[in-house]
Amino acid sequence: MFPALIGLTAAAAASAAGYQSMAPSGQWFGQTFVGGVRGNKQIALTYDDGPNDPHTLKLLDVLAKHNIRATFFMIGRYVQQRSDIARAVAQAGHVIGNHTFTHPLLIFESEARTCSQLVDCRQALEDAVGKHSNLFRPPFGGRRPATIRIARELGLQTIMWNVTGYDWNAPPAAVIEKKVARQIRDGDVILLHDGGHRTMGADRAQTVIATDNLIRRYKNEGYQFVSVEEMRAISHPLSAAG
Repeated sequence: MFPALIGLTAAAAASAAGYQSMAPSGQWFGQTFVGGVRGNKQIALTYDDGPNDPHTLKLLDVLAKHNIRATFFMIGRYVQQRSDIARAVAQAGHVIGNHTFTHPLLIFESEARTCSQLVDCRQALEDAVGKHSNLFRPPFGGRRPATIRIARELGLQTIMWNVTGYDWNAPPAAVIEKKVARQIRDGDVILLHDGGHRTMGADRAQTVIATDNLIRRYKNEGYQFVSVEEMRAISHPLSAAG
């Protein structure tokens, strides 16, 4: 009986650990930022996997039209390919964060490989845009204790999310909007994609349309759109300063 109980306990622990390694809100493996305080009517739009031609630039037009700052987590190899797009994002006043150099699932990477992914992406961003944020988002949300520790040692703050539009497979804009609307509350960090990790040129036209519609809807409901840096500064002023 006892061996069976031990086996079940071990299996449950392994399952829980696996969940925590991928769940956006999981905090077992190190502190991450998943959203701001409730009651302040703030929303942070974030975009992964860019820069991407042409949809990152089209997204910039939408954000400029609404006078909104967003946060872009960029893949280093794409930054090297299209440094002009990365610079356009920076010049428009948006926050740029580290999304590794090639977008691997970091829970399966060695510590040395994880470190090089973050350092190489940081260098690509510095070469393209100069000074940028210390924000980092792990690809697929995957992390383990070493991932968070290495990021912290490099001076990076790990940023997750608590709402996703499930837009990586390019569903219609109405589907993206519906999925966001089912989850959203004030203080949320919304995950969307302006690119695709497999190749440059991923179709994100529907995300651009959904972004425009979501901004209109939630502005009309009294929400304020902020960058992740701005949200962190209000929610965790001491950690945001570090």
